[in-house]
Amino acid sequence: MSVAKMKDGKRWYVFVRWKDFTGETHQHKKEGFERKADAKAYETEYLAKHAGSTDMTVQSLFELYIADCQARLRATTVKSKTFLFERLILPYLGNLQISKIASADIRNWQNTIMTRKTSTGKAYAPTYLKTANNQISALFNFGVKYYGVKSNPCQVVGSMGRKNADAMKFWTVDEFNRFIASMTNRPRSLVMISILFWTGMRKGEMLALTPADFNFDVPSVSITKSYTVQTGTPLILPPKTPKSIRTILIPQKLADMVQGYIKTIYGIEPNDRIFENVGKPFLSREIDRGCAETGVKRIRVHDLRHSHASLLIELGYSPLLIAERLGHENIETTLRTYSHLYPNKQSELVEHLNSIQNCYDFATHDFVVTK
Repeated sequence: MSVAKMKDGKRWYVFVRWKDFTGETHQHKKEGFERKADAKAYETEYLAKHAGSTDMTVQSLFELYIADCQARLRATTVKSKTFLFERLILPYLGNLQISKIASADIRNWQNTIMTRKTSTGKAYAPTYLKTANNQISALFNFGVKYYGVKSNPCQVVGSMGRKNADAMKFWTVDEFNRFIASMTNRPRSLVMISILFWTGMRKGEMLALTPADFNFDVPSVSITKSYTVQTGTPLILPPKTPKSIRTILIPQKLADMVQGYIKTIYGIEPNDRIFENVGKPFLSREIDRGCAETGVKRIRVHDLRHSHASLLIELGYSPLLIAERLGHENIETTLRTYSHLYPNKQSELVEHLNSIQNCYDFATHDFVVTK
């Protein structure tokens, strides 16, 4: 390894050799440093990172962490993690050495983020703050487990923000019917929003649908993929989790609507996307427009999924069936997300139990049979 001047005699370069866990030797060269001190600092940090030393910076640990995530998580999840780190964490903590970060540093970072405003002048949502805190805690847990970091300072400090939003918004069937009436002259929007409301599928799953995904004989749709855009490139990826790959039955009226819409698309092939040249922002704008016209309360595109779940709960269907229909990995996710919608169902359940339970009478020492 060396730090030396470049051929121009003014700037500096770094040249290092190092071995990975298999014993293979690698070499790395970086040119263009204005000062020798800058080149030496780069050399020190580079070697600390590849040696897994706690003298590395948060930035270097993040690079190791995100490389590990890329091998294990969906590309969209890695992208979201990277965006959050680059926006809220690395600008404040990225240059600090892992071994020197104290709980006070994390507390100061939390206080800074909680008072920071977005580009529109609004404070960050409590759920977003919670997510940011979870991400930096995950980074330190990764360091503790694999790179000799002594402890996670986030555990001493505690969290910030909160897990759940103030209230989950959703449409009732009446609100949906009022809204969808404004889409009669916009058939593509009408079909897209109807699919989301009546099936509960995720918007990326809906945008990936092809004619081949539908069975119009036994009205159903197979959900096997998801559409997204990364750095301007459209991608078809696997769904969010293995359980997200599913086939669900759909109402006959929805099937007729989708089939009729497909017939209007000139030259469409079985494996062509039904909703080409449209993305997620389009749906948000359509909801804005329809709500303004009808007076129906504004909800997010994702809240159409919540609307479907709340409808099924109101109709009395079990959490297990709802979990299968929504493609949740486990029933706990369904219960955790929608538990607040079940209180009335608990009352109905108890009333039902009261109507069928025989009551024991201590005066007669016998059961009174319920009629």
